[in-house]
Amino acid sequence: MIRLGYSTVSNIDQTYIPRRTVMYVPGHDPKKLKKIPNLGVDCAVLECEDGVAINMKVQARKNIREALEYLIVKNMDLALRVNSCSSQLMEDDLGAIIGSDIGEPAKVERLPQTILLPKVDHVQELVTFTERLKSVKQNRKYCPYLITYVESTQGLMNMRDIMKQAAKYSEEGIFRMDGVVFGSDDFVADIGADRTSDAKELIYARQKIIAIAKAFRLQVIDMVHVDIEDLEGLKRTSIEGAKMGYTGKQVIHPKQIKTVQEAFTPSPVKVKWAQELIEGFEQHQKSGKGAFVFRGQMIDMPLLRQAKNILRVVENVHRPS
Repeated sequence: MIRLGYSTVSNIDQTYIPRRTVMYVPGHDPKKLKKIPNLGVDCAVLECEDGVAINMKVQARKNIREALEYLIVKNMDLALRVNSCSSQLMEDDLGAIIGSDIGEPAKVERLPQTILLPKVDHVQELVTFTERLKSVKQNRKYCPYLITYVESTQGLMNMRDIMKQAAKYSEEGIFRMDGVVFGSDDFVADIGADRTSDAKELIYARQKIIAIAKAFRLQVIDMVHVDIEDLEGLKRTSIEGAKMGYTGKQVIHPKQIKTVQEAFTPSPVKVKWAQELIEGFEQHQKSGKGAFVFRGQMIDMPLLRQAKNILRVVENVHRPS
């Protein structure tokens, strides 16, 4: 275990769920929900929030509850994005989809593997979500992965404290904190900036989110590329995000999936480097010698962790169906 202040997070050998591509599927549209198994994305998000009009929320919850019963997916994280705590709709989302607001409580094996919680600006919002999740679980053995969003200056400034609280809840087995998403559009509006093609106005926020998330050993999902026809721009920003340390990216159209997945899949050269580094480290450990040098470079734990992360991505992305 790795200790961060008073919170503890799991070690680097825990189960890894790839989320190179995170795509939202509006819950009010049954036709789109039925297409999910053929999308080829790493994480398909059953959407209750921004992609669903206020007068369609009830229908979206019903459709999602039904979709969880009939959707059969392989090598895909089937996730749910609820509304924010501030919207006062989150409680109804969880009650209808996971709890017993619609008939009997949903079966554990037919619940979303991951829950995405948007617009987490304060610790109290995480507390409110957690209390509601505990109540709708009704003592069933259901421990979803949780991914939260940073979409405002308040969320960014409070992110460290929010992650500390999330780590505590993870230790208690309520959920498994697993990642953070950067909601860039809302963030740009919050700071009053103009959105530019190179996203210079977001450099500080993107880097700070990475730094805090990686301190808690979490995945980090990068911003949306809104121009679905601009595949060259998508490729450029995807590669840039991967080099910065992001582990995946939000996508809003199927045509974006392949480009993003390629950018966030380790290259053969990187895979070979990681394999050889880990093999060399293991041999070095057996020898009982001092400092470990690999290809002329002194190797420390962060580099070893980076190598393990590369192999975890590849192993899980290419695991057999």
